[in-house]
Amino acid sequence: MSNEKTHATDSASVPSTSSSAQHSVLRTKHSLCLVTGANTGIGLETALGLAKLGPTVVMLCRDQQRGESAQRYIKQQSGNDRVELMLCDLASQKSIRKFADEFKSRYQRLDVLVNNAGVVLRQRSLTQDGLESTFAINHLAYFLLTRLVLDLLEKSAPSRVVNVSSAAHHYGKLAINSWPTANNYSAFGAYANSKLANVLFTYELARRLEGTGVTVNCLHPGGVGTNLFRGLPKFLQAAIKLIASSPEKGAKTSIYLSSSPEVEGITGKYFARSRQQESSAASHNIEAAKSLWRLSEELTGFIPSEKEAGAVS
Repeated sequence: MSNEKTHATDSASVPSTSSSAQHSVLRTKHSLCLVTGANTGIGLETALGLAKLGPTVVMLCRDQQRGESAQRYIKQQSGNDRVELMLCDLASQKSIRKFADEFKSRYQRLDVLVNNAGVVLRQRSLTQDGLESTFAINHLAYFLLTRLVLDLLEKSAPSRVVNVSSAAHHYGKLAINSWPTANNYSAFGAYANSKLANVLFTYELARRLEGTGVTVNCLHPGGVGTNLFRGLPKFLQAAIKLIASSPEKGAKTSIYLSSSPEVEGITGKYFARSRQQESSAASHNIEAAKSLWRLSEELTGFIPSEKEAGAVS
């Protein structure tokens, strides 16, 4: 990871413009995308797909060695030299805050934020912040990171937030106050709840950002065989891989929502296979979304600005 201060407007070699790039809102080299969990699986393929369109792509990864390997791969495959690596542990709110400070000191804009990183954990564990890990990584990291870079997104509008959820959100339960501890833990239950949280967060953020030029959408990537399931028993991992799609296919909807002019101005929606779909009835519970928002602010210690506090009562 380089310590040299860089900007989205730095000159560098630009990949040749393909037909897909010609129809992308990210075809300018001045555009900047941030993708979390970008060293493997859907995140890697999303970062690669966006890099092929020409913008600067910042990869948020936890492990430097794996991140650097993925960075080299994306540069080679995309022909885009403007692929940057920054490190962050999304299980740590301190690390997320440090990352956001470093990101904003390095870059002056953000056109697309793809909240992609996620986990499925076989056994219940707590983060150093004392929160159940699945909920903390899969939801609170989305919430906190987005809030910390929201000023750049608004400054760069029209801009986009893309949250990777899952069809598993249909099985989530609206017992929101139990999510941060998950004392009655099951791997799938905790995952489903965190993915429901992603959809609730998407819809509430879209409501709060109405009129700002920042759109917020979420998606189901499909049944994809990735390292997301590494915490499950080996026989389950093998079974999932037999029926799962490739990470490349799983990334298509993320890339579509990040770059396609077809969804310009569309916000607060749920997509699958690059098409708008209906999410669960629970995900449309506005009071639950507001409750989750308040709980997320409490758990992250995020103090809303006067503008935000007055935007939605």
